Amino acid sequence: MSTANNLSLSAAAARNLATATVTVPQMTEITPRWLNKLLPWVDVDGGVYRVNRVAKAAKGQPANEFGEVKVDLLTVDGGEPKLPTTFVDYDPDPREYHLSTIQTVLRTHTRVTDLYSNKIDQLREQIRLTVEAVKEKEEWELINSPDFGLLKEVDASQTIKTRKGSPTPDDLDELLGLVWKKPAFFLAHPKAIVAFGREATRRGVPPPTVHLFGTPFITWRGVPLIPSNKLEVKNHSTSILLLRVGEAEQGVVGLQKTGVTGEVEPGLSVRYMGTNENSIASHLVTRYFSASVLTTDAIARLDNVVVNNYYDYSAK
Repeated sequence: MSTANNLSLSAAAARNLATATVTVPQMTEITPRWLNKLLPWVDVDGGVYRVNRVAKAAKGQPANEFGEVKVDLLTVDGGEPKLPTTFVDYDPDPREYHLSTIQTVLRTHTRVTDLYSNKIDQLREQIRLTVEAVKEKEEWELINSPDFGLLKEVDASQTIKTRKGSPTPDDLDELLGLVWKKPAFFLAHPKAIVAFGREATRRGVPPPTVHLFGTPFITWRGVPLIPSNKLEVKNHSTSILLLRVGEAEQGVVGLQKTGVTGEVEPGLSVRYMGTNENSIASHLVTRYFSASVLTTDAIARLDNVVVNNYYDYSAK
């Protein structure tokens, strides 16, 4: 949870916006946040989302290829054989996801909002930019949180490394072999996507593009590569994720709580907290959220993705 400092928007800055600016304030930090848009969001009652899975088979008990209790079935070609009896056992200790909170207190002087809200509403812009920062933090947590972040949630059996460092079509094919049930999209740092484009072009298979939300994305095997700068690059190396999404698909879902007091959009609220003796008005900005991977094979990760390998195409 972030905390606000003891200062508020200065009158000088507000005057500049009110009298000399023809655009609303700009913030370089703002990104498209495609992950937030592409994740299906589930409303969580009571602040807890419980993922019930089929129980693992005990020692000596018949199991399927995933180690789950096997459902006993019989294929009948004729006659009247005795049919097996069965049931699906559940995990007695299902995992629970508790919603996380991002909060901050926005402070604005009433003199500033009263005097300098001409063509541009000072309070509205302060709230807009604060909300944008909250959403950027949310996407970072969805990917990197030590409690529920997608990078951490990948099972060891669903984790592979690149063969030679640079991300090749072969590497992405290996990911597709791990998440083959309705793969939705790859998630990668923009530099990793560019590096894959170089490798694919070098092999004579430049990746085609598809338009989503009015924006072109390169694809591999028809699956779009979605950029996010929240997948960090360290020492010229990063990771690429492949996701299946949605509850019906047993995939990855975002979690949120809707209908909260002061809600300005689902799961995000702005509450007026009052004005103090120094004429400073405070607004509490809150976002409740988390994410859940419903089954192990809903997500896979490609590690050791090197992004700084280039080729001299002019060399003979």
